[in-house]
Amino acid sequence: MTDGNELSGWFGRFRSTRRFARLRKHPVAYFCAEYALDPRLPFYAGGLGVLAGDMVREAADRELPLVAVGLRYRLGYYLGESPASASVGLEAVLDAKGDRLLVGVPIERRIVSVQAWRWRRGTVEVLLLDTDLEANAPTDRHIVDRLYVDDRQVRLEQEVILGVGGLRMLEALGVSPSVYHLNEGHSAILTLELTHRLMCERGLSFDLARQSARSLTVLTNHTLVPTGNETFSNDLVSAILVRYAEELGVPVSELIKLGLVQESSIFSMTMLALRMSSHVNAVSRLHAEKAKEIWTSHPMETITNGIHLPTWNLVGDDVSGAGDLWRAHQERKGLLLERVRKETGRDWGRDDLLVGWARRIVSYKCPLAVFDDLHRLAGLARDSRRPVRLVFSGQAHPGDGEGQNLKAKLMEIIDGELSDVAVFLPDYGLLTAPTIVAGCDVWLNTPIVGFEACGTSGMKAALNGVLPCSTRDGWMAEATDIGWMLDNENVGSNFLDVLERDIIPLYYCRDENGVPVKWEGNMRHARRTIVDRFGAGRMLKDYIEMFYLRSRGLE
Repeated sequence: MTDGNELSGWFGRFRSTRRFARLRKHPVAYFCAEYALDPRLPFYAGGLGVLAGDMVREAADRELPLVAVGLRYRLGYYLGESPASASVGLEAVLDAKGDRLLVGVPIERRIVSVQAWRWRRGTVEVLLLDTDLEANAPTDRHIVDRLYVDDRQVRLEQEVILGVGGLRMLEALGVSPSVYHLNEGHSAILTLELTHRLMCERGLSFDLARQSARSLTVLTNHTLVPTGNETFSNDLVSAILVRYAEELGVPVSELIKLGLVQESSIFSMTMLALRMSSHVNAVSRLHAEKAKEIWTSHPMETITNGIHLPTWNLVGDDVSGAGDLWRAHQERKGLLLERVRKETGRDWGRDDLLVGWARRIVSYKCPLAVFDDLHRLAGLARDSRRPVRLVFSGQAHPGDGEGQNLKAKLMEIIDGELSDVAVFLPDYGLLTAPTIVAGCDVWLNTPIVGFEACGTSGMKAALNGVLPCSTRDGWMAEATDIGWMLDNENVGSNFLDVLERDIIPLYYCRDENGVPVKWEGNMRHARRTIVDRFGAGRMLKDYIEMFYLRSRGLE
């Protein structure tokens, strides 16, 4: 499935332009801390990585010259992930002599050697950096072991490797990008390295080079949640960047100033990225509005996230006839129910109403919201004429105590009072998500409004005819005509009201062939909405028009 002829025509025309020809020589450089490229590669934690993976796939489909840069995490994000798969589909980046291509990155007073691995798709390549080299000290070999490691010094070292090492690796490969796209602030230090390069190449002062670097840099912010916006103590940043500042020939205090949170001794990667980017976007309209309240001096444009339609269209394209989409959905539902049976022993019927909640388990996503009145929920679910079943799935970061407690409480409720009508499926990720997002009938989304910058799991579900039931947060505030909207103040009770009054009666209203005709009509509308407005092709077009073509590098 694609976004349609109009969008394909736009990309076709763009590929014939002078600016596209320049992109062939000077591609977009896309930096992100995580990428969901393959279920076997443990290089992502959640939505940011999945979005980056979809961006890479869409750019390849549209033949956009783009090189992405990230880190090759040997142990991934969640405890228990095997390092054995961390090179699947990757090839080592070699120099002209056939040896590993290495670059040096100053950290504290030492130089850390960095190598790269390449993942290809069409016109796009992803370069993944690591430090697991015999030339490095034992501790330095493990800098890039784990994604979003808790240790603050190692985390900062990772971000220096990503920003400085990433740009130096591109330079060593002879890649001279026209624009640098920071997908979140984790790679913001690359703006300092870009400044450094411009000082050397053009003989500019630090201030002039900084302004020039800013004109080549754009930023996408994905979260307003404090844990998603990296901060470090000034003392730690000063210690890590001391030798690097000497290379630039400027006091380390000048570098710190660019990321300093006003009236504090805190260095913010987000503030550095905001100050060093010529264009900044939020990933939904509501996100942009909320961001104004936090970063008053840095207004954000809106480019709402989108999903890679060919990857997430699991019901197929042959669903245009009456009843076709419903039958295709029932096949996907059967796969989910089979997994439920194998993993939990629950043998539910294919006609049972199936409600799903699956995502990273953190407090603002409110996984326990629908359990405020367990007695009422259980009563609705156990109606033998119109049963309701609930599927939950998700993971919490090992270092997130609150998230781990939420997961434990969620499983306690499911294994206790709701054991016959609800299940928890472990190991939610790129391999298992397709079964869940396409197999439920209703996709439940319960974040506190203003905290979910966008959220794309509901897009994937709706593309497959799964109807959303959500608070008005993120992208759902732009698609209120599909599914059901929940009251932010009383999510639990409002969900039960909507479930009893609207969802259950509509789902169980069937024709003589057992097809819920009105329900299927809503499924088609939801699917069409995603194709028309929330595909990654539209998102990529927005980035090209609003960001890349406005960069000085493509003038």
